Amino acid sequence: MEQFEDFVQAEKLRGVRYDVRGPIAEEAARLERAGHRITKLNIGNMAPFGFEAPDSILVDMIKNLPTAQGYSESQGIYSARTAVAQYYQSRGMREADVSDVILGNGVSELISMVLQAMLNPGDEVLIPSPDYPLWTGVTTLAGGRAVHYICDESNSWWPDPEAVEAQVTDRTKALVIINPNNPTGAVYPREILEDIVDICRRHNLILLADEIYEKITYDDAETINCCNVVRETGDDVFTITFSGLSKTWRVAGFRSGWIFISGPKHRAKNYLEGLNLMSNLRMCPNVPAQHAIQTALGGYQSIEEFIYPGGRLYEQRAVAYRLLSEIEGVRVEQMDGAMYLFPRLDPEIYPIENDESFVIELLRQQKILVSHGRAFNWIDNQHFRLVTLPTVEDLEEAIAGIADFLSEYRDAFARA
Repeated sequence: MEQFEDFVQAEKLRGVRYDVRGPIAEEAARLERAGHRITKLNIGNMAPFGFEAPDSILVDMIKNLPTAQGYSESQGIYSARTAVAQYYQSRGMREADVSDVILGNGVSELISMVLQAMLNPGDEVLIPSPDYPLWTGVTTLAGGRAVHYICDESNSWWPDPEAVEAQVTDRTKALVIINPNNPTGAVYPREILEDIVDICRRHNLILLADEIYEKITYDDAETINCCNVVRETGDDVFTITFSGLSKTWRVAGFRSGWIFISGPKHRAKNYLEGLNLMSNLRMCPNVPAQHAIQTALGGYQSIEEFIYPGGRLYEQRAVAYRLLSEIEGVRVEQMDGAMYLFPRLDPEIYPIENDESFVIELLRQQKILVSHGRAFNWIDNQHFRLVTLPTVEDLEEAIAGIADFLSEYRDAFARA
């Protein structure tokens, strides 16, 4: 009988990683099938923790279901795109127009569309480290090369603009900024954003601003939209802003996101034709979820109930930070935005050789699921990310479990 070669994955998938949902999550699923209860502190999925969508969004979406059974325009329904344009008008972008908006099945799809339309083989994209790993994975999948600029843990996890600029080459096409940042929770001040914009200006780079957590900030932190910084400093940097409903309005499963295009669009005419082609190829975004956008962006912003003192996100953030800081050999920067902490384990006390194996062992012993730092394209084995979405009581229990695990780890190393 003739022997055929096995079917194998495409070469272009080599080097593409998304470890947040990799072997660790698979091990957690195996343990669940065996009957164990897993405390999941690994993914910012708000629904399982009781963060429900505002009723007004659900009602409006249900009301429009009878007319949402067919395709929409490939860029999205006009009323939803108008609402997004008006949102940016209210944020200072007075010339924002419906033609500047493309809707998508979450920001994830839009990242893929934007980069696929932009990159030729070998083109480079500057991406923060640590990063939301989809940026690195999709850059690689599109044939580009992810070049990571380091965010400084000792300086509030902000990037050093001089170090960022030193990595620009003649192949650099775009620069990504994630603000507020996932996984560190950093929120960048105006001076950092102005420096980043200036780098893009001097080197003719496209600025890609991932601002999906823009409304989730704490205390005195404030998200300053990059598109506004560009407008205020010359309006000469082509900018694509990414945002959506998944976090602020707690509807991650709706897959309802958008991009807003600003800056010198006349210099990007050919690129925008390619982006529209990518939009056409996917037919259209999820139509029912598009009907949630206009309702979400108008009226009362319910996220405010959670991010001020007394609100769940605010209080859970405080408790998680305090309890982690109390563990010997753990250093953690308090987050100014989003819903994540990115603690560091002192290598003199916890000499971790493989952070993925470390996290898997924590999972097996304590049934607590976190993400390892290298999953976010970080440079060492000493970090992990956890979400602060569980209730205060559940966080207290989970972090106590982490503390117990680390205590045993310290004792084992001391005996070695």
